[in-house]
Amino acid sequence: MNALLRIDPRGLVLPVGLLVLAEVFARATNLQSDALAPPSDIFVSGIAALADGSMLYATWQTLANAGFGLAIGFSIGMALGILMGLFAPLNRLLEVTVEVLRPIPSVALIPIALLVYGFGHRLEFSIVAFATMWPALILTRSAIAGIEPRLIEVSRALQLSLSARIFKIVIPAALPRIFVALRLGVGISLIVAVTVEVTTNPMGVGYKMMEASQALRPGLALAYLVWVGILGWAVNGLMLLIQKHLFGPAANIEARL
Repeated sequence: MNALLRIDPRGLVLPVGLLVLAEVFARATNLQSDALAPPSDIFVSGIAALADGSMLYATWQTLANAGFGLAIGFSIGMALGILMGLFAPLNRLLEVTVEVLRPIPSVALIPIALLVYGFGHRLEFSIVAFATMWPALILTRSAIAGIEPRLIEVSRALQLSLSARIFKIVIPAALPRIFVALRLGVGISLIVAVTVEVTTNPMGVGYKMMEASQALRPGLALAYLVWVGILGWAVNGLMLLIQKHLFGPAANIEARL
């Protein structure tokens, strides 16, 4: 197994131990709760939801919304980050605007987006795009600022056009750090997508989790919660594999970020 995804067995001791204790406690006390369930019930509920396809369909909705929103937000953020990194006057012009808008929680925009788009995919796209745009912008701008100045001087000496300078010099030099921004954005997109579904949008894993909770099915609700954690782990592992494939040994350092 790839070193980036290798699990130290010692790391499983605590979670497995907690699961065993939770199961023993639930059975010993004959747990009756609208919010909690024994681990065995959570497992059975999760397997049943996978078997009937409801969990897989909800997962597809969540990942599609998160992915499309990420594509929009990251593209805008990276483009602005490159321009702000290359042109100091533009950076100074937009600095205050960025620092004012960046701290706004993405979920705070849900009421506005709901009025504009209503329920559905576009609502989720817009919130995810807003959330993922800022790490892309900030880290890309930082990556551009860290490029060796002589590379920029060489591109000017060769009289490269702006587009040629960006695609032949700037992006290749900054790509490892830009990819770190992409990894961060992937995690944020999944978190925000599930949050929007839990609070507002009637689709995806988050909505299914709330639906199960309101139906007083804690085993199923917690199964969806565990499933979200598994999805996050799997997506991050995939990004680590891609990172190592693209950047080789240098990814071992970046992977710790």
